Amino acid sequence: MIAIIDYGMGNLRSVQKALAFLQIESQIVSSPAELCAAVPSRVILPGVGAFPDAMAILRESGMADALRAAVQEGLPLLGICLGMQMLLESSTEGGLHRGLGFLGGKITRFDISARVPHVGWNTVRQARACPLLEGVDGQYFYFVHSYCAADPSLPICGGVTEYEKPFASVVWKDNVFGTQFHPEKSGEAGLTLLRNFAALPSPLR
Repeated sequence: MIAIIDYGMGNLRSVQKALAFLQIESQIVSSPAELCAAVPSRVILPGVGAFPDAMAILRESGMADALRAAVQEGLPLLGICLGMQMLLESSTEGGLHRGLGFLGGKITRFDISARVPHVGWNTVRQARACPLLEGVDGQYFYFVHSYCAADPSLPICGGVTEYEKPFASVVWKDNVFGTQFHPEKSGEAGLTLLRNFAALPSPLR
Protein backbone atom coordinates (compact mmCIF):
# COMPACT_ATOMS: atom_id res chain seq x y z
CA MET A 1 0.00 0.00 0.00
CA ILE A 2 1.22 3.49 -0.88
CA ALA A 3 0.72 6.34 1.60
CA ILE A 4 0.13 9.75 -0.03
CA ILE A 5 1.21 12.59 2.27
CA ASP A 6 -1.40 15.32 2.75
CA TYR A 7 0.04 18.56 4.11
CA GLY A 8 -2.37 20.89 2.33
CA MET A 9 -0.18 21.58 -0.73
CA GLY A 10 -0.52 18.79 -3.26
CA ASN A 11 -2.63 17.24 -6.01
CA LEU A 12 -3.61 14.35 -3.79
CA ARG A 13 -6.71 13.22 -5.66
CA SER A 14 -4.95 13.23 -9.04
CA VAL A 15 -2.21 11.00 -7.65
CA GLN A 16 -4.72 8.73 -5.92
CA LYS A 17 -6.86 8.45 -9.07
CA ALA A 18 -3.82 7.50 -11.15
CA LEU A 19 -2.89 4.78 -8.67
CA ALA A 20 -6.50 3.54 -8.55
CA PHE A 21 -6.50 3.31 -12.36
CA LEU A 22 -3.43 1.07 -12.03
CA GLN A 23 -5.24 -0.95 -9.33
CA ILE A 24 -2.62 0.04 -6.78
CA GLU A 25 -3.92 0.50 -3.24
CA SER A 26 -3.24 3.88 -1.66
CA GLN A 27 -4.28 5.93 1.35
CA ILE A 28 -4.07 9.66 2.00
CA VAL A 29 -2.50 10.41 5.40
CA SER A 30 -2.26 13.80 7.08
CA SER A 31 -0.35 13.14 10.30
CA PRO A 32 2.56 11.06 11.56
CA ALA A 33 0.08 8.91 13.53
CA GLU A 34 -1.96 8.19 10.39
CA LEU A 35 1.22 7.36 8.45
CA CYS A 36 2.31 4.93 11.15
CA ALA A 37 -1.14 3.33 11.41
CA ALA A 38 -1.36 2.85 7.63
CA VAL A 39 1.76 0.62 7.65
CA PRO A 40 2.63 1.57 4.06
CA SER A 41 5.17 -0.19 1.90
CA ARG A 42 5.88 3.00 -0.08
CA VAL A 43 5.29 6.74 0.33
CA ILE A 44 4.51 9.54 -2.13
CA LEU A 45 5.15 13.20 -1.23
CA PRO A 46 3.29 15.38 -3.76
CA GLY A 47 3.47 19.13 -3.82
CA VAL A 48 2.27 22.35 -5.44
CA GLY A 49 3.14 25.78 -4.02
CA ALA A 50 5.99 27.56 -2.26
CA PHE A 51 8.98 25.71 -0.81
CA PRO A 52 9.30 27.63 2.50
CA ASP A 53 5.59 27.28 3.32
CA ALA A 54 5.60 23.57 2.56
CA MET A 55 8.72 22.89 4.62
CA ALA A 56 7.31 24.85 7.57
CA ILE A 57 4.16 22.72 7.50
CA LEU A 58 6.10 19.46 7.32
CA ARG A 59 8.29 20.43 10.26
CA GLU A 60 5.52 21.85 12.46
CA SER A 61 3.27 18.84 11.87
CA GLY A 62 6.02 16.36 12.67
CA MET A 63 5.71 14.90 9.17
CA ALA A 64 9.32 15.76 8.31
CA ASP A 65 10.53 13.48 11.12
CA ALA A 66 8.01 10.81 10.12
CA LEU A 67 9.29 10.86 6.54
CA ARG A 68 12.86 10.64 7.79
CA ALA A 69 11.95 7.56 9.82
CA ALA A 70 10.26 5.98 6.78
CA VAL A 71 13.36 6.59 4.66
CA GLN A 72 15.59 5.10 7.37
CA GLU A 73 13.37 2.02 7.37
CA GLY A 74 14.07 1.63 3.67
CA LEU A 75 10.59 2.47 2.38
CA PRO A 76 10.68 3.77 -1.21
CA LEU A 77 9.78 7.47 -1.20
CA LEU A 78 8.71 9.40 -4.31
CA GLY A 79 8.61 13.21 -4.24
CA ILE A 80 6.60 14.89 -7.02
CA CYS A 81 7.26 18.49 -8.21
CA LEU A 82 7.56 20.57 -5.01
CA GLY A 83 7.73 17.25 -3.17
CA MET A 84 10.86 16.42 -5.17
CA GLN A 85 12.43 19.80 -4.42
CA MET A 86 11.96 19.34 -0.68
CA LEU A 87 13.98 16.10 -0.78
CA LEU A 88 17.13 18.13 -1.46
CA GLU A 89 19.25 20.16 0.95
CA SER A 90 17.99 23.67 0.23
CA SER A 91 16.05 26.05 -2.01
CA THR A 92 16.51 29.73 -2.82
CA GLU A 93 12.76 30.29 -3.22
CA GLY A 94 11.83 33.25 -1.01
CA GLY A 95 15.33 33.33 0.49
CA LEU A 96 17.53 30.42 1.47
CA HIS A 97 15.59 27.59 3.12
CA ARG A 98 16.59 24.12 4.31
CA GLY A 99 14.95 21.11 2.73
CA LEU A 100 14.59 17.60 4.11
CA GLY A 101 18.16 16.85 3.08
CA PHE A 102 17.52 13.26 2.00
CA LEU A 103 19.44 14.02 -1.21
CA GLY A 104 22.40 16.31 -1.85
CA GLY A 105 21.96 19.41 -4.00
CA LYS A 106 20.01 22.65 -4.05
CA ILE A 107 17.00 24.12 -5.81
CA THR A 108 17.31 27.46 -7.62
CA ARG A 109 15.14 29.55 -9.92
CA PHE A 110 15.62 29.03 -13.66
CA ASP A 111 18.40 31.32 -14.92
CA ILE A 112 17.31 31.40 -18.56
CA SER A 113 15.80 33.76 -21.13
CA ALA A 114 12.93 31.36 -21.91
CA ARG A 115 9.55 31.85 -20.28
CA VAL A 116 9.33 31.02 -16.58
CA PRO A 117 7.47 29.13 -15.19
CA HIS A 118 8.26 26.16 -17.36
CA VAL A 119 4.80 24.84 -18.22
CA GLY A 120 3.96 22.00 -20.58
CA TRP A 121 5.31 18.80 -22.06
CA ASN A 122 8.99 18.01 -22.32
CA THR A 123 11.15 14.93 -22.68
CA VAL A 124 13.12 13.22 -19.95
CA ARG A 125 16.39 11.54 -20.91
CA GLN A 126 17.80 8.92 -18.60
CA ALA A 127 21.13 10.09 -17.15
CA ARG A 128 21.93 6.71 -15.60
CA ALA A 129 20.07 3.45 -15.15
CA CYS A 130 17.07 4.46 -13.04
CA PRO A 131 14.29 2.00 -12.15
CA LEU A 132 11.62 4.71 -12.39
CA LEU A 133 12.44 5.38 -16.04
CA GLU A 134 12.40 1.79 -17.23
CA GLY A 135 10.41 1.76 -20.46
CA VAL A 136 9.94 5.54 -20.62
CA ASP A 137 13.42 6.89 -21.44
CA GLY A 138 13.00 9.84 -23.83
CA GLN A 139 9.23 10.08 -23.28
CA TYR A 140 7.26 13.29 -22.70
CA PHE A 141 6.10 14.33 -19.23
CA TYR A 142 4.13 17.32 -17.94
CA PHE A 143 5.94 20.12 -16.07
CA VAL A 144 4.81 23.18 -14.09
CA HIS A 145 7.65 24.88 -12.16
CA SER A 146 9.85 27.95 -11.80
CA TYR A 147 12.58 26.36 -9.66
CA CYS A 148 14.68 23.30 -10.42
CA ALA A 149 17.75 21.25 -9.58
CA ALA A 150 19.81 23.15 -12.13
CA ASP A 151 22.96 21.00 -11.99
CA PRO A 152 22.52 17.84 -14.10
CA SER A 153 26.00 16.67 -13.08
CA LEU A 154 24.78 15.95 -9.56
CA PRO A 155 25.42 12.31 -8.58
CA ILE A 156 21.73 12.04 -7.65
CA CYS A 157 20.59 12.93 -11.19
CA GLY A 158 18.64 10.08 -12.76
CA GLY A 159 16.98 11.96 -15.61
CA VAL A 160 17.69 15.18 -17.53
CA THR A 161 15.37 17.61 -19.32
CA GLU A 162 16.37 20.49 -21.59
CA TYR A 163 14.58 23.81 -21.14
CA GLU A 164 17.08 26.16 -22.77
CA LYS A 165 19.56 24.61 -20.33
CA PRO A 166 19.63 21.03 -18.98
CA PHE A 167 18.40 20.37 -15.45
CA ALA A 168 17.85 17.29 -13.29
CA SER A 169 14.22 16.30 -13.78
CA VAL A 170 14.57 12.96 -11.97
CA VAL A 171 16.63 12.54 -8.82
CA TRP A 172 17.43 9.30 -7.01
CA LYS A 173 19.61 7.78 -4.34
CA ASP A 174 18.94 4.42 -2.68
CA ASN A 175 15.21 4.36 -1.75
CA VAL A 176 14.57 8.10 -2.32
CA PHE A 177 13.24 9.22 -5.71
CA GLY A 178 11.93 12.50 -7.08
CA THR A 179 10.40 13.80 -10.31
CA GLN A 180 10.18 17.50 -11.15
CA PHE A 181 7.30 16.69 -13.51
CA HIS A 182 3.85 15.37 -12.62
CA PRO A 183 3.60 11.66 -13.53
CA GLU A 184 -0.09 11.67 -12.54
CA LYS A 185 -0.72 14.21 -15.33
CA SER A 186 1.62 12.67 -17.90
CA GLY A 187 -0.56 10.10 -19.63
CA GLU A 188 0.72 6.60 -20.34
CA ALA A 189 4.36 7.47 -19.65
CA GLY A 190 3.43 8.80 -16.21
CA LEU A 191 1.36 5.74 -15.43
CA THR A 192 4.29 3.52 -16.40
CA LEU A 193 6.56 5.48 -14.06
CA LEU A 194 4.08 5.10 -11.18
CA ARG A 195 3.80 1.39 -11.95
CA ASN A 196 7.61 1.15 -11.83
CA PHE A 197 7.61 2.87 -8.44
CA ALA A 198 4.95 0.51 -7.09
CA ALA A 199 6.99 -2.48 -8.26
CA LEU A 200 10.12 -1.50 -6.30
CA PRO A 201 11.12 -3.85 -3.48
CA SER A 202 10.20 -2.64 -0.01
CA PRO A 203 12.24 -2.12 2.02
CA LEU A 204 14.76 -0.95 -0.54
CA ARG A 205 18.28 -0.40 0.75
